[in-house]
Amino acid sequence: MSEYSNLVKRLVKPGLNIRQELTPEQCDMWHMATGISGESGELLDAIKKHVIYGKPLDMVNVIEELGDLEFYMEGLRQRLGIDRGEVMQINHDKLTKRYGEVYSDTAAIERADKE
Repeated sequence: MSEYSNLVKRLVKPGLNIRQELTPEQCDMWHMATGISGESGELLDAIKKHVIYGKPLDMVNVIEELGDLEFYMEGLRQRLGIDRGEVMQINHDKLTKRYGEVYSDTAAIERADKE
C-alpha cells in the first residue's frame, strides 16, 4: 500500500463511529444538505445538456429540479430555525455591499463584503 493510502486508512473516521454519534437532528440536516447537493447536480446536468450538447432546454425538468431544491432548502431552514426572508435579506445586503447596484468584474475580484 502506498504511503498516501496508509495515511488515508489511518485518518478516515470509521463509519460505525459516525453512525453511533449522529443525533436525529444531525441526520435531518445531513439528509437535507445531501438532497440539495444531489438536486443541484441534476439541475446542472440539465443545463449542461443544453449548453454543451446543444439539446433544447428541458424547462419541465429545470422547474422540477428547482422545486426539489426548494424542498430541501426549506427542510434545512426549518431544521435550523432560519426564515427564508432572513436569508434573502442577508444575501441582498451582501451582494449590495459587494457590487453596489451594478455588476462589475472589479467588484467581483475585490469583494468589498469580505474585508
